[in-house]
Parts: sequence; structure tokens; C-alpha cells
Amino acid sequence: MTRRQLAHAQWKFVEPCLPIGRYGPYPERLREQFEGVVWRFRSSGQWPEMPAEFGRWATVYGRFRRLAVSATAEKWTSGDA
Repeated sequence: MTRRQLAHAQWKFVEPCLPIGRYGPYPERLREQFEGVVWRFRSSGQWPEMPAEFGRWATVYGRFRRLAVSATAEKWTSGDA
């Protein structure tokens, strides 16, 4: 059972803004990883408590760190994205 965190329209808004490195993540896992980040902040759970369907928690945390360093979230909230 999947725990979708974002509607399809929300994902289509977010997807082009995500920073992708030269080595992954695999495109088919990108949405699951991003939704894992959303799950973590919506649930207030700890990273290791993340359901396995989002991927390894350490991988999802790494995705979150790349988002934070790239200032993508800051662009979204300021309206520059």
C-alpha cells in the first residue's frame, strides 16, 4: 500500500525544480524519496522510523540535505521557482 503524500498536480509542480546530481537518484525513485521527506515533516517522525516504501531512510535524508543545500525550498517559498 502506498502512502502518497502529494497529488499528481503537486508532483508535476515540484519535479522540475528538484536538483539532480550526476549520479542519481534513479528517476523512478525520485518521487518516493521526495515524498519520504514530506512524510518526515508531516508526521514529525524520526528519519529511521520512515516506512520502507520511501526507500532507505539514509538515502531519503541525503536527498533532503541536497534540497537544503541547493536552496530549492527557499526559492519555492519566495516565489522565484
